[in-house]
Amino acid sequence: MEENNSSSYKDALRRAAALCSKQEHCTGTILDKLRTWGVDTDVAHMVIRKLQEEKFLDDHRYARFFVKDKFKLNRWGKVKITAMLRQKKIDESVIEEALAEINKEEYEQVCENLIKAKSATINESNHFTRKGKLFRFAAGRGFESDLIHRFLN
Repeated sequence: MEENNSSSYKDALRRAAALCSKQEHCTGTILDKLRTWGVDTDVAHMVIRKLQEEKFLDDHRYARFFVKDKFKLNRWGKVKITAMLRQKKIDESVIEEALAEINKEEYEQVCENLIKAKSATINESNHFTRKGKLFRFAAGRGFESDLIHRFLN
């Protein structure tokens, strides 16, 4: 590696490691950050590899935290969580693995409770319009249509 790339590598590694030590990040986010800093693609991939070796960066760990956070705190469904992780360029197998950690009964209970709570706030006498609003609400939260239909019926 030439001298210029060596100092660029060290600087990029230092900055990226500092970011990763403050908060959990995924590979895609750090790669985007390195690009915005003007780091050469080859150097950026070397930085990513080093961060992964040193356990600063772990997409499996990131996905597990993300799923847990968005489900427990934001009460998002699997569809929305999956879409957000795909947007962050997380591998499908990693997403599936992280989603599998959600307790099925708890997941269904959250969906049902969200629909019940929303139902109490809707002033709509037409049964079909009411169901439509509830369906759109739950779907917007990222729950699967078959699950939503089960609670609406």
